Amino acid sequence: MIKKHVVFTFVGKLLLNMKKILVLGSTGSIGINSLNVIRDFPDKFKVSILTVNTKIDLLEKQIEEFAPECVVVKEEGQAEILRKRLKGKTEVLGGIGGLCEAAREYDYDIFIGAMVGSAGLAPTIEAVKRGKRIALANKETLVVAGELVTKLCRECGAEILPVDSEHSAIFQCLVGEGSDRIEKILLTASGGPFLNKKKEDFHNVTVAEALNHPNWKMGNKITIDSASMMNKGLEVIEAKWLFNTNQDKIEVVIHPQSIIHSMVQFVDGSIKAQMGLPDMKLPIQYALTYPERLQSNFTRINLTEIGQLNFYKPDLDKFECLRLAYNALEAGGNAPCILNAANEVAVEKFLKGLIGFSRIPYIINKSLEKIERHLHPDLDVIFDCDRQTREYAAGLS
Repeated sequence: MIKKHVVFTFVGKLLLNMKKILVLGSTGSIGINSLNVIRDFPDKFKVSILTVNTKIDLLEKQIEEFAPECVVVKEEGQAEILRKRLKGKTEVLGGIGGLCEAAREYDYDIFIGAMVGSAGLAPTIEAVKRGKRIALANKETLVVAGELVTKLCRECGAEILPVDSEHSAIFQCLVGEGSDRIEKILLTASGGPFLNKKKEDFHNVTVAEALNHPNWKMGNKITIDSASMMNKGLEVIEAKWLFNTNQDKIEVVIHPQSIIHSMVQFVDGSIKAQMGLPDMKLPIQYALTYPERLQSNFTRINLTEIGQLNFYKPDLDKFECLRLAYNALEAGGNAPCILNAANEVAVEKFLKGLIGFSRIPYIINKSLEKIERHLHPDLDVIFDCDRQTREYAAGLS
């Protein structure tokens, strides 16, 4: 017979070793996959906070399963509806203020930044200030404010572990290596659904065609970004800050099979590559469990079935968004903020059928020409720049 105090000691140690998780954007693709990973390790992780934009029906199911301490709904009206449904069983916060309050005040160990768009920046900064581990899928955070966020990480002892499959691959290739040994980062891109479509045919592209990604299942915004290759442009900017490297060391390589998720070439000429089937759960699990690498039931790659891997140079004339992202990174300051805000507005317009696919880079370029530049913007300037850009881009068609 096991003595009670032995049982209590065991349970106490188990709870002590569990990591509490805040999932920013729990009803999106990354958020759902994060909860799938957490579900597989009930002895290691406990969901503490869940946040969403508007999807309270799915959130309510997640609350029932994971019993978080509190939840946040960014849309205030939906937050009030959820409060009435839950009748005080779970604390419900609302708005951007609620997102920031949850990140600033509540108890968690790991912050999963899975909310799409620049709305994820403010709560991520609150988590960084508390020295938390940031499992970052929200690339806009570093695109918009990379210099400020990385500086704050150093000051507060926070760590950013990438969740994007490409940046996770680079991170894994760099384990045991120094950033000064990097000769080149080879950031792979699938090429999206329009890899073989002519540029002159872009004006006829439908929303359904743009959302039909050949390899990945993602949310609408990031899928459109993949079709325009803006997603890769944002990743180039993010890689600069994540890995403290120069723009001329980051090269995009189109790899249609999406088996090699990215590579690093070192000063001695050798190349490391991280490979696997397209499955976001793998980089999510790695970010949550690092430096451990835990057993998983993810489908394994069979190279003999794949047979062949191809690589191509991207066409920067055809994929204008990627070129604009490189230009914005070179310009520095608030240029990436303008790029990102204009792109978010343009993508939303395209999804609503208000503009054609080929007008996305036009709106971004016009915004970059119009909005005032600042070389070393603080957060207030960044937020104001984001607002101005959205207002200007909203008036373009």
